[in-house]
Amino acid sequence: MKQYNTLYTEYSEKMNPDCPFSDYPRPRLVRDSYFCLNGEWDFAVAGEEIPEVFSERILVPFPPESALSGIERRFSRGERLYYKRTFNLPEGFIRDRVILHFGAVDQIADVWLGGVKVAHHEGGYLPFSVDVTEALSEGENTLVVKATDDLSHDYPYGKQRRRRGGMWYTPVSGIWQTVWLESVPKEYIEEIRISANMRSATLKILGGEDKKRLTLADGTVYEFEGNELMLEPRDIHLWSPENPYIYDFTLESGGDSVRSYFALREIGMKEISGVPRLTLNGEPYLFNGLLDQGYFPDGIYLPATAEGYRDDILAAKSYGFNVLRKHIKVEPGIFYSLCDRLGMIVFQDMVNNSGYSFLRDTALPTLGMKRLPDRFLHPRQKSREIFIEHMLDEIAYLDSYPSVLYYTVFNEGWGQFESDKMYALAKAAAPDKIIDTTSGWFTGKMSDVDSRHVYFKPIKIKKPPTRPLVISEFGGYSHRVGGHLFGEKNYGYSIFESQGELEEALIRLYECEVGEAIRMGASGFIYTELSDIEDETNGFLTYDRRRKKLDPSKIKPVMDKLKEMVSSLNKT
Repeated sequence: MKQYNTLYTEYSEKMNPDCPFSDYPRPRLVRDSYFCLNGEWDFAVAGEEIPEVFSERILVPFPPESALSGIERRFSRGERLYYKRTFNLPEGFIRDRVILHFGAVDQIADVWLGGVKVAHHEGGYLPFSVDVTEALSEGENTLVVKATDDLSHDYPYGKQRRRRGGMWYTPVSGIWQTVWLESVPKEYIEEIRISANMRSATLKILGGEDKKRLTLADGTVYEFEGNELMLEPRDIHLWSPENPYIYDFTLESGGDSVRSYFALREIGMKEISGVPRLTLNGEPYLFNGLLDQGYFPDGIYLPATAEGYRDDILAAKSYGFNVLRKHIKVEPGIFYSLCDRLGMIVFQDMVNNSGYSFLRDTALPTLGMKRLPDRFLHPRQKSREIFIEHMLDEIAYLDSYPSVLYYTVFNEGWGQFESDKMYALAKAAAPDKIIDTTSGWFTGKMSDVDSRHVYFKPIKIKKPPTRPLVISEFGGYSHRVGGHLFGEKNYGYSIFESQGELEEALIRLYECEVGEAIRMGASGFIYTELSDIEDETNGFLTYDRRRKKLDPSKIKPVMDKLKEMVSSLNKT
């Protein structure tokens, strides 16, 4: 029996039911060829073999556990989810090759086109693609997807749990991002990887012909050969949340043409008055953010439209925040692109796998046991290998987005093993980013920052840190807003009955505790959290995003004063 309320965001009223999430899904490599396969598909639940009868309809890309999918139910271990869709390609669509793309399918996907198996993919958070040219028919084509999701802890699974409640949420399965096709020439640009600093951007291009031509939006043209180009714009505009300047460009290679962008910015570390601090573009900067877990009540892992992402970012900015810590989840590319263009730094978590122990990973550290050797933790070789592969793939997927400046490898000991080795792997993959190896506790020797979680007690920095200090989780103040609640249960760290009480407590927290922590050397703060999620009611926004629980006109001036405090450090 259903034990919760189905809440709907205002975005569900604006959604295109024929083809939801039809925005171009790959904002860092835009090609004119685009055929979206979102919309209604046939759906069935069966065993290992493809069923003959598909008796239900599902709205892709929403996971079947969500209300927006039209299914809204959960599934048992051993049940396999099957999707079927027929389509005809538009006349003139096919050039030389046709690529089929999936934004994400949780956890394991098998794909058939015209009865021919064309793909197998493992891992539920990252995109994958396959060349399906040889399997296409001239007329009608039938696409079948089998999704296997037994919530195996070998694979990244984040905050999903079969018995949801408290800090654990409704699990999702199957297709949960855009499915689409594009047509490309025989020699085509497969990927553009970009690294940048305050002076230049270096592009590494995979695929395409040897001769290439890049044109910036201002008309500057670079003609070059090979797969690497360093750009030094004539007019330097540095990217920041206050001025999110983007350089758009077009890259041509033979018969292929794509659009992309970069930004000039640099996160680093500097000792100021004997205290190491994080910097943005060479200056001390207050990295002031919110924990963002990316859940929505009607789509669970997705908002009904991309406006849901945009408005979350703008809501955070309206309070004076400049960071979203994307917590144990990877989003579609459009989220990161919006952060790039709207001006929001992303602290990106890896997605945990392996088992979680409340006693070891939460209770004892909260009581003070924050040292634990991790060499022999989570020793299962398969899950270790999967975590490493996913970590490196996640960095490769996200590292070129200008807003992504910081990676968290392990959170609160969950799935943690050989953290110093994991730091080395992550740092080699992202040498220009900050690597937070162990957020919360169980710290090893190797990490760019000292990353602490503070709940149930005041933030107190007893002595100046030896590494840049980030309070990577704190707060969690709870306030329930009637008419916007998922259910009767409540999960939070301090409970306030009215908006006024919540605002007073929050202002006091930032003016007193956060302000003093800044003076003692802290560089960043991540408050829990952006929005309510199911039982958790500690968000700045209600779960349905229809109410702000605090008044931005009261909160933003406090944040601005703290920002000025940090900006003044370089002058003293």
